[in-house]
Amino acid sequence: MPVETIYLRLKKKVQVQSGQQLLLQDIAYLVVDDSFKHLLRIPICTVDLSHGNYSLIELKDVIQLIHKQVPDVYLQNIGPQQTIIEVITPSRIPKIFTVILVWIFLFTGSGLAIMNFHTDVSMKEVHERIYYLVTGIHNPSPLLLQISYSIGIGLGMIIFFNHLFKRRFNEEPSPMELEMFLYQEAIDQFVIEDEKQKLERRDHDASS
Repeated sequence: MPVETIYLRLKKKVQVQSGQQLLLQDIAYLVVDDSFKHLLRIPICTVDLSHGNYSLIELKDVIQLIHKQVPDVYLQNIGPQQTIIEVITPSRIPKIFTVILVWIFLFTGSGLAIMNFHTDVSMKEVHERIYYLVTGIHNPSPLLLQISYSIGIGLGMIIFFNHLFKRRFNEEPSPMELEMFLYQEAIDQFVIEDEKQKLERRDHDASS
């Protein structure tokens, strides 16, 4: 009789609440016949904050739990070797206040940066010179040029970040999205290595 093959793919990262019981279906995908669908209900662990907000579930531990239920199957992994478990704790500060505070900081910081740049390069004198070269008139306040320039800065930022509120202009990721993706990838990799080291230290302390 041929051995049944189960294809297993761990999720890269899941977010859970403290005290929540994790089942196999919460951390992995299975490609199996209907007769093995009950495996998705295998309890994995109960999440708590005893080891901090992050923990790891290793592939080998998941395989052992599955083999306890169905020992005569072949498990084929088609994904990552571990799942990052992030425990979400409720924030003490309402989200709207955080958004407003960040918006104020960004608006003030970017505004000061633009003004300092314009002061360093003498942008006012440059605008006066350009206005004179185009019109032949000396104007200490070339508002037509300055207003057009200000609108151009805003449009340039919208095009650069590929967003206008929730609307996207195309499917390409914006530079900000790419940076956030790389930043999250670096955090996840750090969490994996850090949790592995913690687990090795705990195993070493338990055996000594």
